[in-house]
Amino acid sequence: MRISPGGVGATTERAAVALLRGSVLWIGVAALLAGCVSRPDSRYPPNSANAASRGTYSTDTKDRPTASDETDASRRASVRLELAGAYFSRGQMTTALDEVKKSIAANPNVAAAFNLRGLIYGNLGDHQLAEESFRRAMQLDPKDADVMQNFGWYLCQRDRYAEADVLFSRALAVPQYQESARTLLTQGVCQARGGKPEEAERTLARAYALEPGNPAVAVNLSEVLYRKGDVERARFYIRRVNAVPNFVSAQTLWLAARIENKIGNAQGAADFSEQLRNRFPQSPEATALAEGRFNE
Repeated sequence: MRISPGGVGATTERAAVALLRGSVLWIGVAALLAGCVSRPDSRYPPNSANAASRGTYSTDTKDRPTASDETDASRRASVRLELAGAYFSRGQMTTALDEVKKSIAANPNVAAAFNLRGLIYGNLGDHQLAEESFRRAMQLDPKDADVMQNFGWYLCQRDRYAEADVLFSRALAVPQYQESARTLLTQGVCQARGGKPEEAERTLARAYALEPGNPAVAVNLSEVLYRKGDVERARFYIRRVNAVPNFVSAQTLWLAARIENKIGNAQGAADFSEQLRNRFPQSPEATALAEGRFNE
């Protein structure tokens, strides 16, 4: 189970793109403990070779475990975890929690279940149980980079930046980790929130090198550069995002308008401002524009 960055402009991802007030950075993460779009961990199918070591199967042989080795309890746990993930992705936290409890009751040795439990409790604001859940998941599988990623972002949301940064770095150090760009994106946003713009720039630049087509990376990097005063480079990245119609949002247009205003390009600022007013008139960014808060 992981939190997943997604397309900035896609309708299905709009709720997943969180404008992080305070640092005014946004990240295309499935709401990161605020209504995440998620899915059950694909590493735990019924015939997973890893499952036996996690207590998922019961067998007296040393053969490779297959579906026929799966116990009734592990099957119930798997089904309940699938359901919990589905409800979680729809924002039905109470129902998701009920299902994940049933999954854990059937099999208390699956890290993915406690990972999801942590995300749910984080969304519900029960921080003690959220943290306990993530730590239990890490005990069950100390090398699960997805847990480190999710727990790191949770800690970042709690302003525990140094602890979060350690977890992101640990996740990135896991061999063959397939989500490095996403973790770099999350780490970079957290570093910016924690008042470390130089580190944030380096981290987000690494994420961009891995996924140059990811608009969430480009927007966050542009925002960091803008706040550092490197407006020409900031302009380069936000222009690439706004050049793709499906990626355009109130946030991207407002950032572009602020950058053009900072550069001194009055016409460019006016053009982006007009698009923002016309396309997203009810957005907070349109309100900021109307109030002339270009330097916020």
